[in-house]
Amino acid sequence: MYAVRNWSVRHARGLEAFYHRFERLLVALHPLWKAIGYERLERPVAALERRVKGFLFDCRMCGHCTLSATGMSCCMNCPKNLRNGPCGGVRANGHCEVKPEMRCVWVDAYDGSQRMVAGREAIQVVQIAVDWRIGGRSSWLKVARDKGEKARGR
Repeated sequence: MYAVRNWSVRHARGLEAFYHRFERLLVALHPLWKAIGYERLERPVAALERRVKGFLFDCRMCGHCTLSATGMSCCMNCPKNLRNGPCGGVRANGHCEVKPEMRCVWVDAYDGSQRMVAGREAIQVVQIAVDWRIGGRSSWLKVARDKGEKARGR
């Protein structure tokens, strides 16, 4: 799993391009998702999302996905759950102070963000705290609903 997570960071630019196309498709299908019912779709879509993002990014399904802002490195893999940068304990070799065998999630996030088109600016955006009430829910559907409603002026 760790090897795939590292691959995702190394290929952040390609994954960013893929995600932008995927997001446009999700938002374009907003009327269909709305007609079916977002709540009805939640369980199957979240299960699919958990598998895909779990495999590629070791995703924790927090419900507030920041992969596009963190170089395709899931910040929830940080043992301290830090959402806005590394702690003061990053070792000189870039590894975590809590799990010395693991590279710091934020070192990976910075490296991945530098490979991305929008990542250099996105990594500097302060992320909101995780609302654990929506943990386990699909961030894909959340994006489709939020951006779909916004695009239709509602």
